[in-house]
Amino acid sequence: MGGVISADDPKWIEPFVGLTEVQFARLVALVRRRGGDVQRGRPWRLSLEHRVLLVATYWRTNVTLRQVAPLFGVSKSAADRILDPLAPLLAISPARRTRKDTVYIVDGTLVPTRDRSVAAFSKHYRCSTNLQVVVDANSRLVVAVGLPLPGSRNDCRAFTESGIDRACRGAPTIADGGYQGTGLLIPHRKRRGQSHLSPSQEVENAVHRRARARVEHALSRLKNWKILRDCRLKGDGVHQAMLGIARLHNLALTG
Repeated sequence: MGGVISADDPKWIEPFVGLTEVQFARLVALVRRRGGDVQRGRPWRLSLEHRVLLVATYWRTNVTLRQVAPLFGVSKSAADRILDPLAPLLAISPARRTRKDTVYIVDGTLVPTRDRSVAAFSKHYRCSTNLQVVVDANSRLVVAVGLPLPGSRNDCRAFTESGIDRACRGAPTIADGGYQGTGLLIPHRKRRGQSHLSPSQEVENAVHRRARARVEHALSRLKNWKILRDCRLKGDGVHQAMLGIARLHNLALTG
């Protein structure tokens, strides 16, 4: 292999994948169980470990596949063949049945993307897609990611239209004031004719803000992956990237 980056050298794993050697080995084993090493057509030039690292490197740096491919000693077309089937295998699994003490937090985030079929000009004057993300309030793990919607879609509509509402069934879910009318736990707001909130409402809102900050922290960590700052992928590419990055985020947290 004439590449520069190699999964055989541990020094490349943490900067691009954000995992330790042991965690990366668990990730590769998961992808292998999901069929990532099944041979179809021409033999792969790269091992599964190198292919997983290639996908993670592409998501982390957001450079083009034409630039990533030579770093692994393959052509741009070979990198394309690696990304398309492997990205879905890295996605987080659907949430299991919730425990009695489970509390979720939901929020939307705007991901700039060039695919106008899933994007629109949003409040930040960029062509973005709205991705709804649900986080477990206790473990801080990402539980689910909704389908991408145009960035001009407000959160209360995106909550149901993205399908993320199904992931929240059976568990109390915290959200911000943008989810009014969804039945979620949102902050107290002044009613008509009310000059200020009561002291108990102010205290409850403070507790609500501290809890909801956990989803903001999770989203900021996810946005460390530069593919989520200007996504060039088309179709469900931005959704698959978010699901895969959520898997890497969860694995880094759980060890």
